[in-house]
Amino acid sequence: MKIAIAGASGRMGHMLVEAVLNHPEAQLAGALDIPGSPALGRDAADFMGQRSGVTITADLDAGLRDAEYLIDFTRPEGTLKHLDACVAKGVKLIIGTTGFDDAGKAAIAAAAQKIGIVFAPNMSVGVNAVFKLLDVAARILNQGYDIEIIEAHHRHKVDAPSGTALGMGQVVANALGRDLKQCAVYGREGVTGERDPSTIGFATVRGGDVVGDHTVLFAGIGERIEITHKSSSRMTYANGSLRAAAFLRDKPHGLFDMQDVLGLK
Repeated sequence: MKIAIAGASGRMGHMLVEAVLNHPEAQLAGALDIPGSPALGRDAADFMGQRSGVTITADLDAGLRDAEYLIDFTRPEGTLKHLDACVAKGVKLIIGTTGFDDAGKAAIAAAAQKIGIVFAPNMSVGVNAVFKLLDVAARILNQGYDIEIIEAHHRHKVDAPSGTALGMGQVVANALGRDLKQCAVYGREGVTGERDPSTIGFATVRGGDVVGDHTVLFAGIGERIEITHKSSSRMTYANGSLRAAAFLRDKPHGLFDMQDVLGLK
């Protein structure tokens, strides 16, 4: 699999480069970064003390020239630019970027009519197992339980709640037959009154170097059920992305998520 990496000099980009270089069926075919990045012109594996033969570039044409896939964990505005280039070049896309608005999501869906795309709020295999567990739990605990989602990430994360937390909320809302846009509560302050039992609450923590912690709490009378996932390394996301790329091998077009990749649907 000939894979290019977007944001190749960032924390997640480094993990992706390392994962590709260590994968027996993958080849690093391109490395992209933003104009003005101090990493431009360097070898993509410099941070590992190795040579990959791939130079980090801001030129989309050069970065995607030899690629069959692009893995992108950047920001919505950057991903959407990459999306257009991938469609033009027939490059399949694995998107781990979060924070898209409805227009951005629609653009991804439209592009998937022409190229294969895996778009998921979290590429971790463990997190996607949790998504499946949440669907089962929500269907069982559909009466008498208040649902709260608590997530924590490092100080550099720019969107809140996290895409993973929103994905968990969406799974629970779907299982309960609710519209997340109507029932989500993203913050509480002052005299809020008693909790509306139909709501799904979100709480966000930002600090330090937390990779990603997520807990969904089902709070009943006399008991609490907590389903938690904690990430200690971004490598889990990188390895999941490579599974997504392998899944797309025989998919000329279409929009998929990690539940498809893992056969959980």
